[in-house]
Amino acid sequence: MALELPNLPYDYDALAPYMSRETLEFHHDKHHQAYVTNGNKALEGSALAGKSLEEICKAAYDEKNAALINNVGQHYNHLHFWQWMKKGGGGKSLPGALAKAVESDLGGYDKFRADFINAGATQFGSGWAWLAVKNGKLEVMKTPNGENPLMHGAKPILGCDVWEHSYYIDYRNARPKYLEAFVDNLINWDHVAEMYEAAV
Repeated sequence: MALELPNLPYDYDALAPYMSRETLEFHHDKHHQAYVTNGNKALEGSALAGKSLEEICKAAYDEKNAALINNVGQHYNHLHFWQWMKKGGGGKSLPGALAKAVESDLGGYDKFRADFINAGATQFGSGWAWLAVKNGKLEVMKTPNGENPLMHGAKPILGCDVWEHSYYIDYRNARPKYLEAFVDNLINWDHVAEMYEAAV
């Protein structure tokens, strides 16, 4: 199964002013494309080549295969990252079952928001902030580089890329402001809810 770069599910201008056309062009067309290219190279001749992305992520981490962790992991992360955002997204209006879980597992929306932003802001260097399902409950996590919750026994349902290429054009070094904009204005809660339903 060769990795392929998907088209964005919206126009390059759709997420402005919170994420600019320039950021999306560099992030999607250059960075994600590089993960696809390098991931395909790393998979050539590998026993994992015919496996699902989820299986490759888990096996790569178990085998400490850095090329696959960072390229196939990042491909998986970005496939969903584009889906986790939409024009007019964000805010407190979460679909029913997900809203209840955020209340019961994370102490409510406001605490989730603060914890998620803090996870991304305190991830040293490159990485991701996550909302994941682990042992049937929601959990806020963070991972370095191309790692994701699949590699740590959990199922990701929302992730925010905190590599500098995701925000530096628009926010310079103000990573917390980028995370606030992501949560308040960009999250596609419908996609998060779909992944939550599939994960529990």
